[in-house]
Amino acid sequence: MNKAVIFLADGMADLPIAELGGKTPVEYAKTPAMDSIAANGMSGTFFTLPDGLPTSSDVANMSVLGFYPEKNYPGRGPIEAVSQGIELAPDDIAWRCNLVTVSPDGVLLDYSSGHLDETKARILMEDLQKEFGSDLVSFYPGVSYRNLLVLHGKKFSPNLDYHKPDSSQGIHMSELKLTALDDKAETAFTKQFLEELAVKTDEFLRNHKLNQNCESPANAIWPWSPGRKPAIAGFAERYNGARGAIVSAVDVVKGIGKCAGMDVIEVPGATGFIDTNYAGKVAAALKALEDHDLVYIHVEAIDECSHMGDMKLKLQAIEDFDSKVVAPVLEALKDRNDVRFAILPDHPVPLSLRKHTTTPVPLAVCGCGIAADDVAFYGESVAPTGKLGKLAGDQLVKLLLGL
Repeated sequence: MNKAVIFLADGMADLPIAELGGKTPVEYAKTPAMDSIAANGMSGTFFTLPDGLPTSSDVANMSVLGFYPEKNYPGRGPIEAVSQGIELAPDDIAWRCNLVTVSPDGVLLDYSSGHLDETKARILMEDLQKEFGSDLVSFYPGVSYRNLLVLHGKKFSPNLDYHKPDSSQGIHMSELKLTALDDKAETAFTKQFLEELAVKTDEFLRNHKLNQNCESPANAIWPWSPGRKPAIAGFAERYNGARGAIVSAVDVVKGIGKCAGMDVIEVPGATGFIDTNYAGKVAAALKALEDHDLVYIHVEAIDECSHMGDMKLKLQAIEDFDSKVVAPVLEALKDRNDVRFAILPDHPVPLSLRKHTTTPVPLAVCGCGIAADDVAFYGESVAPTGKLGKLAGDQLVKLLLGL
């Protein structure tokens, strides 16, 4: 079995941009390390967002790891609950709960409350728990704006459709309500309970001292992507006993790893944004590769810049990823003849749209036993011409491990 490293650049794929000479951001940015993977290996595409599922990072990262979300997607809330070590009872329903910024006239302005400071977010969530926590509902702090709400008891249902906050900026809240997916009493009760809870919590947040005189106050909660305790088949079970490790800042990716029995390596200073501890992630990944077969290095910053619609910041995040993550890992392992490498995003986030799309993502693979094709650099325009073709499901991980 080979060793393998997956470089996962969250939300990096994009569309050609006239201002960049008709290139995409990753094709325009200086990315010699990613380009070297393509030039020395094979390129293709990977399909990460199956029909009928949310166009979200949990689905996409499950797909990259070969966990087939179309068969066992549990919802983002329970995945993140697992990451945080929250033990869900059989009747518990976990919801991802963003802290968001809503204008005085009711328009969603920012899905992240200006990339909310983690200390401030923790205080707000703890104060929500003190004020509104009960035997029916609990609030849990996460990372920055990414928090959790858990409903307790058989009177609740997860069968509600929702809007993704990062795809809903600029829309009035009246158009973004939860929708019942069945006519059961539990579903109707859940919808009513959350709507009434939001009225109270939003008033509390608007008046909270930490939200006064702020450019992007965290003045509303946004519960979404509910589900019950997950059951995902283990990584080792899927891949002939292989040991996998996750290096990530965000609960959604760490939670996927924990659900699948992978080892999650905590990195101090990993923030999920452009100020993350890149060097710490590299050191953690190289250490993990000593006694693991596959290491999954996930970087969130590019996705966040894409949702912000900030081209300059996205270019910086891509170049930081290349120079501070991909390049040092490749350099450290250049003399190894038993490692394969892959570079890909989990999904596109075009700057022009500021939300996820379902287009297959560009993929490049190199390393031991991988013959080079004619693709000379990494990018959306050339990857489909490579010899890898169109991959999906568990094909990538099996290729990397040589299974």
